[in-house]
Amino acid sequence: MNSYEDRLLRVIAYIQADPAGDMSLDRLADVAALSRFHFARVFRAVTGRTVSETVRRIRMGRAAVALCYSSRPIAEIAASVGYSDVTSFTRAFAETCGLPPGAFREKGQYRPEYVTLRTGEPDMTHTETPTNPDPAPVSIREMDSRRLAALEHVGPYSETGEVLTELGTLLAARGLMQKAGAMVCLYHDDPDNVPAEKLRMHAGYELPEGEVAPPLEEIVLPAGRYAVMRHTGPYSSLHLAYRAFFGVWLPQSGVEPGDSPCFETYLNDPADTPPDQLVTEIWMPLK
Repeated sequence: MNSYEDRLLRVIAYIQADPAGDMSLDRLADVAALSRFHFARVFRAVTGRTVSETVRRIRMGRAAVALCYSSRPIAEIAASVGYSDVTSFTRAFAETCGLPPGAFREKGQYRPEYVTLRTGEPDMTHTETPTNPDPAPVSIREMDSRRLAALEHVGPYSETGEVLTELGTLLAARGLMQKAGAMVCLYHDDPDNVPAEKLRMHAGYELPEGEVAPPLEEIVLPAGRYAVMRHTGPYSSLHLAYRAFFGVWLPQSGVEPGDSPCFETYLNDPADTPPDQLVTEIWMPLK
């Protein structure tokens, strides 16, 4: 068993031991001894489920046992698995188990819930058409600090077009585009575990010199060691690269992610590059 499997099994044991306890991402990341920026992605890539889905399934599994093998009131069972509101519990239980709690109790059939770990599973990254044929697309690099002129976007990651347009317009109007380097997007949240309307990201251009005045923000990417995956293909398939990066490469690598978010750099322009030839680098900070 590798260290990542051991860490995630520790998280699952924590959830099972006290399903009504603190299930925040920060707390579960602490249990796993992983950076809060990367824990959710590692968990999803290795187990095939989001953290929230796993918590819900374990909670509903515990509730199902209580419904079938005890006469405890439904409200008491709900509270024992972290639901103070019976209506919310009933909805979650029905969505997970197919029946509301009362009907499930009458039927009396319980099937245990299992969480599987699938690190290194060969077909894990091939549930959809592979877009990067390189058998070893990850390199370890030392990076100097990089200064960005950036704008923040809050909302679905699929709706970043306006902020990108505003960013380019501001830099051009201020005569900074000729000084700008690569475009970089810094993603603060995992869309599998944060509501779409609360997702945060910064889009920016490298700007080694020049004033960064509002509404632009100065963002400094810290110097250090990074694992870099190069992805070739449309931006819509980047989730496959992340899945391979966190679920296959990372558990086998012997390295540990640092305590800052990943960022992406874009090495060509979608305006004049076919989608299957777009090159994106995903940078993961390392300890």
